[in-house]
Amino acid sequence: MLYGATGDLAKRMVLPAFYALATAGLLPEDWWLVGNGRGDDTDEDFVDRVSESLEKFGPGTASGPWDTFRTRLRFAGKGFTPDDPGQLVDVVEELRNGAGQDGDGDGAEDYQLVHYIALPPSTFTDYTRAIGAHGLDEGARVVYEKPFGTSPDGFRELDQAVHEVLDEQQVYRIDHFLGKEATQDLHVVRFANSLVNGMWNNDHVAQVQIDVPETLGIADRAEFYDETGAVLDMLVTHLFQVAAEVAMEPPASLGAEDLQSAREEVIASFRPLDPSEVVLGQFEGYTEIEGVAEGSTMDTFVAARLWVDTDRWRGVPFLLRTGKELGAGAQTVSLVLKDTDGPLRDVPAAAGALRFSLAGDGAIALSMVVKDPGPGLGLTVAPTTLDLADVEGGEALPPYARLLHDVLTGDRSLFTRPDGLEHVWEVAQPLLDHRPDVIPYAKGSMGPQEALALAEPGTWFITAESDA
Repeated sequence: MLYGATGDLAKRMVLPAFYALATAGLLPEDWWLVGNGRGDDTDEDFVDRVSESLEKFGPGTASGPWDTFRTRLRFAGKGFTPDDPGQLVDVVEELRNGAGQDGDGDGAEDYQLVHYIALPPSTFTDYTRAIGAHGLDEGARVVYEKPFGTSPDGFRELDQAVHEVLDEQQVYRIDHFLGKEATQDLHVVRFANSLVNGMWNNDHVAQVQIDVPETLGIADRAEFYDETGAVLDMLVTHLFQVAAEVAMEPPASLGAEDLQSAREEVIASFRPLDPSEVVLGQFEGYTEIEGVAEGSTMDTFVAARLWVDTDRWRGVPFLLRTGKELGAGAQTVSLVLKDTDGPLRDVPAAAGALRFSLAGDGAIALSMVVKDPGPGLGLTVAPTTLDLADVEGGEALPPYARLLHDVLTGDRSLFTRPDGLEHVWEVAQPLLDHRPDVIPYAKGSMGPQEALALAEPGTWFITAESDA
């Protein structure tokens, strides 16, 4: 069941991801995708909506298994609340009673229910209670979009409401950055290569930059964005989770429980943010956008200095930055290497870096100081890049498709746990309580100039002029 099936998130991300699984042959043999919304769409209306989504945000319907795929789409409208299930229960029962007719199954027992709540967090509690009230919770898996709550108190209330209906093993809190192929390479490259693993600490790393500037605006997400902003939409979700991927101690294995535990344990070592080490910004013209509240002070940019109080990372600043309408687009993790002591003079400062691009199929880049070709002993910086799309082997899945596949197979290793999320909110609490004033910045810039100071004595790798 896809709640919010006619909304922006479903159109842009979830529906194309589901079709990607179908194209790759990774869906169960007998599956149904049931969309839910407040409207009264017919099944054919929903088919048309899905087709439009795939044409605009996916591969289109000219290729792939569209002719078969469309026959597996249903729509159950008229909403879904604890008091009124709309059409959903009837549609589910119809499909359950038909299960096994074309296969070896014997009916309803063959079905694994998956609920995907592609809606704002303010709806999560009511939809969870509705799932329980109408008997759709037993053995089900429930996917929650980020952010899981919008404040520390909101998180705790939501977590309690969810566990009144569901066991933790049924809960899948999605963060699509964890589903990126290149994000997973952060720990694979580290743990599988002694050269990399040996420098992954404060003896060799001067700073870590997790930089996700966006050239895009807020499009038709204005009302949603004006309730969350960059801090809630990106900082306490994606950026903190990627920081945990970088900073974690080696897990006992890369299995779900061990990987989750390693991630959550290092999050517990994140120091609460110091508001004086956070810069908030808002791009010029934001308040003129339809759907944005008059005089809104919502942040569209955030840059923060995070400290990880473990022996491995103590003293190394983790620099986190993201924003809308910026002069470059990137999704990059950079480990900036310390300068070396030795006989060479005039070595370019902070020139050595190991960088992971999380965008697309991903890439790994290493920049090193080398001799400038010629008769002298001049020094220059030379980069080399491995594009992960060129690696032989299987085809990478888009992040949402990978995570949806994990939900269908019951693999929770790339999903967040409540203990880590609770500490994330504790880390963010000082910033939420004492928000710095938002600073205006021009579209096409890299945000407020004040953010440059956070990287000193180094600089941000991604600039408006850089090849992001």
